[in-house]
Amino acid sequence: MGELTDKVKGTANEAIGKVKQQSEDPATKAEGEAQETKGDFQKAKGEVKGLFGDKL
Repeated sequence: MGELTDKVKGTANEAIGKVKQQSEDPATKAEGEAQETKGDFQKAKGEVKGLFGDKL
């Protein structure tokens, strides 16, 4: 179950990050880049859990 949760959260963070990057405000753009990166890592975490199970 954790695998799917991480993948969904990662996808959501990526999407929100991409929207924030469209802002004219530099601080919001930077926040969007960070949030998109966080989403990438969450999705990767979900992939690893899928390979090894939820034992991690």
